[in-house]
Amino acid sequence: MTVSSHAKGHIRTLSLVAVLSLVACDGDAGKTAQDSLPTTGGTLRVAFWDDAQRCVDPNQVYWIETRSVDRQIADSLTDQDPATGAIVPWLATGWTVSDDARQYTFDLRHGVTFSDGAPLDAPAVKTAFDATFALGAKSVLGLTYLAGYASTTVVDQDTVTVRFDRPNAAFLQATSTTTLAILSPASYRETPERRCAGRIVASGPFVLDEFTAGKKVHLTRRKDYAWPSPLVRNRGAAHLDAITFSYIKEASVRVGSLTSAAIDVVWPREPISEPDQNLIRRTGGRIESRPLPGVSYQLVPNVTSGRPLADLRVRQAVQKLIDRETYAATVYWPGYPVVASVFDSTTPYFTAQAAALAHDPDGASRLLDEAGWLLGPDGYRYRDGRKLTLLDPVTAALPGDQLIQDQMRRAGIELRLMVVTAAKRVDLFAAGDFDLALAFLTRADPSVLGSALDQAVSKQGTARYSQDPATAAKVSALFAQGLQSIDPAQRGRAYAELQRYVVETGVSFPVCERVQTVGLSPRVQGFAFTSEAFLRTNDLWLSGPDS
Repeated sequence: MTVSSHAKGHIRTLSLVAVLSLVACDGDAGKTAQDSLPTTGGTLRVAFWDDAQRCVDPNQVYWIETRSVDRQIADSLTDQDPATGAIVPWLATGWTVSDDARQYTFDLRHGVTFSDGAPLDAPAVKTAFDATFALGAKSVLGLTYLAGYASTTVVDQDTVTVRFDRPNAAFLQATSTTTLAILSPASYRETPERRCAGRIVASGPFVLDEFTAGKKVHLTRRKDYAWPSPLVRNRGAAHLDAITFSYIKEASVRVGSLTSAAIDVVWPREPISEPDQNLIRRTGGRIESRPLPGVSYQLVPNVTSGRPLADLRVRQAVQKLIDRETYAATVYWPGYPVVASVFDSTTPYFTAQAAALAHDPDGASRLLDEAGWLLGPDGYRYRDGRKLTLLDPVTAALPGDQLIQDQMRRAGIELRLMVVTAAKRVDLFAAGDFDLALAFLTRADPSVLGSALDQAVSKQGTARYSQDPATAAKVSALFAQGLQSIDPAQRGRAYAELQRYVVETGVSFPVCERVQTVGLSPRVQGFAFTSEAFLRTNDLWLSGPDS
């Protein structure tokens, strides 16, 4: 990497390398071009499942579908190689990092402009980081990405220094994400609400023309784009003329739209079912997939005094009652990866906790007996006349929820799946009116779990209610250790201990690995995932007469 000539003191260039496993059902994931020459033109039509967040501002968005949209319109200081996890230059040509992970200095690329003509320079980067930090809890991911943020200083027009008041060794990877994408200074003169509604300007290969929340997003190629990430082959403007994103909730309708050529890409929230994958292949399409790095699909307890899960023995019993192998094979398909940690397997510093997550109903029964929850004649457990009931607010009682409900019932635990609206569920989580709360977040760095569990950083209900004071202090200390040094070995030890601790103490109940599957029409060429399993379209083009 290029080291800034002005940097002084104990600093060194940091290149974060973490091995990420790739899963490609048809062997095409990660390719950025096909053997034939790309053609120019055409509109790519992508169908997502939903737009629950109703926001398009990359600095505020946590919704993974919208982050795929944002990757097409907004660039970042760095990029992350999906094959190796290495951080590579993008809008920044080089950087230096202090040994204590408190100071980062970036040299900026010359000639980059936003689509409104403003230059991407040091003042623009300062404006972006200051504004994103100022969002506070409005940026769920930004809270941890910028944890300890103190200031950004303009050294000169092409150099900025970012300082933290405590170590933040994950910040370099954060600069590769859409969350810390750099928008035009004009965007930050808009209110956060107007930015959510589409009043944003960035430097990416496409320009946002239309954003109708939950209905449609339309992007148009930026013809003068000339500063892509080194991870793509196409060094100039995109091959596509435009991209449209729509939302189709029904899986059968999405797949039918793909096989009838009404759309080009099916991008669901849940993995495409095995029968639908086979149908897509039979009609000439293909499937691409990649595990989503970050927080696995998991349930987080409410350990407030008086609630059943305040008792460690009950939490440990629940951990043993979840049959994860059966869940993976039943909800998805035989051979689907079985979750082995609070992180998915593509997350840097992933450490398997398979033994602690083994299905052990007999061990669970002994723990529940010890806790005084005894089986009654109706097959449920009681203590002091009170049934052992766990409340899980859900927006829909999905097959996976019902499977876990059945696994709990066999041990005498009543798992109540209370179906509520998404807004109501947020309110319940904030108020602590639950026993189990769903949590998952995507980022190719383990510090992302802090957004859900670290009480020193996060304001989420999953953090506030999941740990007693002593446990919370230990969890926060482990997160802090993971951010104190840029040494990969030190970070690895901290995150290995964190994974062990939160599983053994029942701070989190991992349920399944999250795998992003995508269905593509035969026209789609040059498809590629980013490191975080989002869409990257720089090299994508459409073949055939309609392209």
